Amino acid sequence: MIRATVRRALVLTAAFAAGLMPVMCLGQSSNRLPAKATRELPPEILSLLQQKKMPKNSPIVMRIFKEEAELEVWKQDTVGRFQILKTYPICRWSGDLGPKFQEGDRQAPEGFYTITPELMNPNSNYYLSINLGFPNSFDKANNRDGSFLMIHGDCWSRGCYAMTDEQISEIYSLARDSLSGRPTFQVQAYPFRLTPANLARHRNHPNLLFWKMLKIGNDHFETTQVEPKVDVCNRLYVFNAQPSPNSPGALVFDPAEKCPPFIVNPDIARRASEKQRADELELAQLLQDNVPVAPIYTGLDGGMNKAFLAQFPGRVSWARVQPYASYLPRLPPVPWVDGDGSSTSKWFGGLSKPCDPTRASFASSWC
Repeated sequence: MIRATVRRALVLTAAFAAGLMPVMCLGQSSNRLPAKATRELPPEILSLLQQKKMPKNSPIVMRIFKEEAELEVWKQDTVGRFQILKTYPICRWSGDLGPKFQEGDRQAPEGFYTITPELMNPNSNYYLSINLGFPNSFDKANNRDGSFLMIHGDCWSRGCYAMTDEQISEIYSLARDSLSGRPTFQVQAYPFRLTPANLARHRNHPNLLFWKMLKIGNDHFETTQVEPKVDVCNRLYVFNAQPSPNSPGALVFDPAEKCPPFIVNPDIARRASEKQRADELELAQLLQDNVPVAPIYTGLDGGMNKAFLAQFPGRVSWARVQPYASYLPRLPPVPWVDGDGSSTSKWFGGLSKPCDPTRASFASSWC
């Protein structure tokens, strides 16, 4: 009798534990994956891969632009460079321009995120989903919190980037095939395309310094067509850092501590610097022309690509939370501006230069 009771208790315990197990992810046995997660890419995408000389399992980089409501998939070709494969209109994103700061602010993340197989969910309530891995090391170092921020289907968003089911099926398949060739891929999430025109329109936004930091990684990618190596130190992103020639060992980055001495690959630095100079000249002219300034808040809860406005009327509603920038923390100044002309100074000194308070509609403490 005692043995039977113990046996029943063990069975119940095992059943309860099984019920608490997380939803199976891509990294688990493919024998249990639903058909939607194993579906082959459409013939037109397979044909496009062949035309562009992109192996099916080569790495991808996803780039998200909130204001334009577009998601780009770039894929590595046989030469090792990333090319644009396809641009998908985003069906829905929530919040406002700017990064996510806290649980419940409805903000969709901005920044650089690394996706692993464990972040792929084939059993999502939103058809299929890719977890962005928020908060990453930068977010944690800046005391940002939130969870389950995804790229998913169903065209509904509470802090996510929502696609249609048909779109996420294709995007998920591209991500899955990429992960079969390499263990991670990168997602770059931006407020908008970081052009001089857009930066001029948003010149009064309290997140401008943050966006200029993201632009460094953006410029590294666009000028080299190579995925940037991303590290975090002193609560800031750094890109393509490598040890200086006289460095005694490998670089060690602590997201919350002072950055170790480093340099940026000279070829990458040269290409990105040329773009940066051209962009700064164009931006200066736009500011001199006093181009119109975009409002800091639209009053809406996110946005939707215009391609879906007729199909999903009324899904973009008025904002549901107070303007989140009212509690924005200030990014720390970059400490390594030493005037010696090093790559470090060139690439990060610009972030700590004071902005022009006369052009800002926000408190001068942001400058």
